[in-house]
This record gives sequence, C-alpha cells and structure tokens, in this order.
Amino acid sequence: MIRTVSSREVYRNAWMSVREDDIRRPDGSEGVYGVVDKPDYALVIPRDEDGALHLVEQYRYPVAGRYWEFPQGSWPAGHAGAPPLELARAELREETGLRAARMTYLGMVHVAYGYASQGCNVFLAEELTQGPPEREATEADMRQCRAAPTEWRDLVRSGRITDAATLAAYTLLDLHRGGAG
Repeated sequence: MIRTVSSREVYRNAWMSVREDDIRRPDGSEGVYGVVDKPDYALVIPRDEDGALHLVEQYRYPVAGRYWEFPQGSWPAGHAGAPPLELARAELREETGLRAARMTYLGMVHVAYGYASQGCNVFLAEELTQGPPEREATEADMRQCRAAPTEWRDLVRSGRITDAATLAAYTLLDLHRGGAG
C-alpha cells in the first residue's frame, strides 16, 4: 500500500483544491502525487416511459466545446454533507425543470481517480413531470433535448456525448435494466 509521507495544498478556489503528496511505495521507493480534490456530485438520468432520455447541452470551458450530457452538478460551498438524493433532485429541477416521482440510486463512479478524489452518485429519474428550469447564471446558455434510444446512440457515435460520467452512468442504467450491452 502507498503511504503518504507529507501533503501540502498548492492551490484552492471555491470549487476545488490541488494538493501535492510525497509518498512512499511498498517497495520503499519515494514519489509524488498531485491530487485534485472536488466534492462528490450527482448525475441524473431522466427517462420517460418510452425509454427516451433527457439531456442537457452546455459549453464546457476546459475542452472548449458544447456537448450533450445528463444533468449533473454539486452543491455550492457550505452544503457539503447534504444527501446525494437531495442534490440529484435539485440538479434535475434546476437544469431541466423536470420533477421525478421515482428516483432510483444506480451507483457511484469515480470521475478520474488517477488524479482526482471526486465521485459521482448516479440516479435514475422516472415518472417525470415538466416544470420551468431554475438554471444558475453559469447555465444560461444550456439547452435541453429528449433523445430516443436510437438518437442517444447517434449522439455518442458522432462525438456529441463524450462526458465520461454520462457514458458510465448509461452503463449503470443498462445493468439496472438487466442488459448485457
């Protein structure tokens, strides 16, 4: 097992921190790990009775492009420790305006555990009713669509869905349905 020898924060803002850890490996050799710490977040798969999925599209600054993904997000600072289900319902309502009568927890995925501590709690939202979105200022350019299963596959094949958490969440959905791929 790798042991942390020392740790120091090298950067912090309102959304994340970065630390550098000096480590010792089981064979005694030493090394360094850079770790991005961000709070866990919730991702919601809104699914209609006919199997259609609701997606949102927004500009993602780090990759300089607009992509489709499932609604997702984390609490602002100060809300840490709130139940993931509460966060999932809030993100669904904020980004799409949808409310779900039934929410099912599908599991957790780690976003990039080679360098980040962040995890993603995945929920399936069903029995949906539409209301007005309650988007934050940073989501003002967000768009929404309803994609039938064939349209979902086309968006993935065409590179319009590349978000790792969205793709992993779809795998959890497939397993939940008893699918084999």
